[in-house]
Amino acid sequence: MEKFVRQTLLFDFYGELLTEHQQRIYEDVVCNDMSCSEVAAEQGVSRQGIHDLVKRCNRQLEEYEEKLHLVQKFLDIQNKVRLIREEALRASDEKRMPDVQGILRISDEILEEL
Repeated sequence: MEKFVRQTLLFDFYGELLTEHQQRIYEDVVCNDMSCSEVAAEQGVSRQGIHDLVKRCNRQLEEYEEKLHLVQKFLDIQNKVRLIREEALRASDEKRMPDVQGILRISDEILEEL
């Protein structure tokens, strides 16, 4: 998985466990693609301080994932729903089309909610 995607997923799932200050900085650097220098100037701290904070947050978010596995469970569920959708499409014939359409609709709703 691409590093940026993983970081944003970890932040989506565990970001609330960071302090408000950590959330702001991490969101600016990772999600809003601001440089450490830009955030440092905005916050009135050193670029190195921002860099260290982001690294600590990354480590902390990874530790939460190692313990709770919420991101992995989310990705597994997402993948399984896609597989259900693919199987329903393969199994569709005219007799089963109403059932298949129901399965596809439910699968799409689940994927949208995830």
